[in-house]
Amino acid sequence: MDAAARPAVLYGRRKGQRREPTPANGLEEYNVPDSIFLPTGVDLRQVTVLPKAEWVRIQDSVDSAAREAARIHAERKEWKDMHLRSKAVVKNWPNTIAGQAQRKLKAKKLREEKEEEERKLLDLEEAQFQAAKRKEAIEQAKTYQYYQNERVKGLHKALLLTEVLKERDAQIEFKKTKPDIYKKKEEEMEREREKAILKEQEKAYERYMNRQALCRDHLEQIKEHKHQAELDKLKAKKEGEEIQRLTKLYELEVQRENEKKLEEKLEHRKMHCAHVADQDILKAVEEQKQEEENDKIRAHFRAKQSMAKLRREKEAEMNRLMQERRDITINRLAEQMKQTFERIDERVARDVAEREAEWEKELKEKEEKNKAELKSIAEHRATVIKMKEEREREARLEGKEKLHELMEADRIYLEMEKDKKRRNRNENIKMQETQIQQMVEKRAKEQHEKQAELNYEAQKEVIAICKEQEFQEYANQVIASESKTARNIYPLLKAAKEGAGGGHGPVYRERGGIRPSYQARDINGTQLPSYNCNTTEEIKELNTNGNIQQTKGRLGFTW
Repeated sequence: MDAAARPAVLYGRRKGQRREPTPANGLEEYNVPDSIFLPTGVDLRQVTVLPKAEWVRIQDSVDSAAREAARIHAERKEWKDMHLRSKAVVKNWPNTIAGQAQRKLKAKKLREEKEEEERKLLDLEEAQFQAAKRKEAIEQAKTYQYYQNERVKGLHKALLLTEVLKERDAQIEFKKTKPDIYKKKEEEMEREREKAILKEQEKAYERYMNRQALCRDHLEQIKEHKHQAELDKLKAKKEGEEIQRLTKLYELEVQRENEKKLEEKLEHRKMHCAHVADQDILKAVEEQKQEEENDKIRAHFRAKQSMAKLRREKEAEMNRLMQERRDITINRLAEQMKQTFERIDERVARDVAEREAEWEKELKEKEEKNKAELKSIAEHRATVIKMKEEREREARLEGKEKLHELMEADRIYLEMEKDKKRRNRNENIKMQETQIQQMVEKRAKEQHEKQAELNYEAQKEVIAICKEQEFQEYANQVIASESKTARNIYPLLKAAKEGAGGGHGPVYRERGGIRPSYQARDINGTQLPSYNCNTTEEIKELNTNGNIQQTKGRLGFTW
């Protein structure tokens, strides 16, 4: 990489210092490369000039590793680009496995979206149904809670008492009119009895007429059954004759079938006898063939014995007493065996030669392969060494860059620390302002809470007045409905008396119109009774004891 930036002249002695070419010579406008100029003070007689081909060869030898890496990188990039283009072309094909999977996923997604929409509709319907149920339950709870109110419960008790009084008045009226009711009832029962007698007579006449009609129907059915029985007899007779005819035909057919089976059985027996005879003939032929084979085997064995004897006695004379045909046969067999052995030897020798040629060829190929591997290992080692040197040089450059980055990071850290101190000081000032603001807000909040409490009390009074009005409306409706049917509605009027609390005291308008209760001075702590007295003296006599001596005598304070 640095070699490309150096001058073209690399060898020879130099005098003086090297000067960097400057654009002051005015030659840049002609696009003349700087590498053809030499530094000033260089002796041209001591400079070695290289040919362009040699210079290109040196550059190729220096930059071969980088070019190889660039070529490999370019090939990989081209392969990846081609792979991406292929995927881009194939991804929209519908007849591929990926396309089918994509279609299935898309169909599944659409199906799930449709199911999700249906579930949303069901959820919406369920939510509306549940909301209606909650609303109904809330209304029922409000109604129940309203009915559990003490004043409403007292009004319902008074309503029940009014119903009881009404029923009592009705019983008194019924008791007065009871004799007349019984007399009218007896007359009504007599009229009903006479009507029942007439109705029973009509029913008896109707039953008599139905029985007469039923008897006529039975006689008609008996005649019809007799006629049907005669027809059934004739039909049964015809069916019997037909069954006899069919039985005879069946017996004839069975007889023919048996005769046919007997003929087939005789034919099968003849065929079986012929087959057994053929099997005996085949067996005899097979035995004859086996005997011939045995004769051949015995002849071959005798020939082998003869060959062995000839092999042991190579120079002995042959037996002249052997038959002529046997001698001819033995000589012929010996000649055939000799030719066979010669052919086998030739084939074995040819195979051995071919095997040795192949082995020598494989050995040469293996040696050439080892040489090529050694050569490639040496080239790889040289490439690795060059790449290692390049990596070390890049590592040194990266180390310098990291040092500059660390120095820059230290500078940025010092600036950040200064900025942090400045922010802390600003935050402290903001914190003080925030605390002052919080104090002001707290004071305003306290005042707001006091005002809210006052508003709450006012709302309570308004709510109490509204509840009282609602109760009075409900009580007036009940009283109006009961006044039409009942005579005594005094319990309802007493229960609907103005003022919540159920007491006997005065109504406090400034506290929502409540009527407080006052407890008596006894162990039960019950509410004070409300007596309708004419004078205050009568009330004193009921609540105070005027004669104290009676009390002293009762307690034993006497002397």
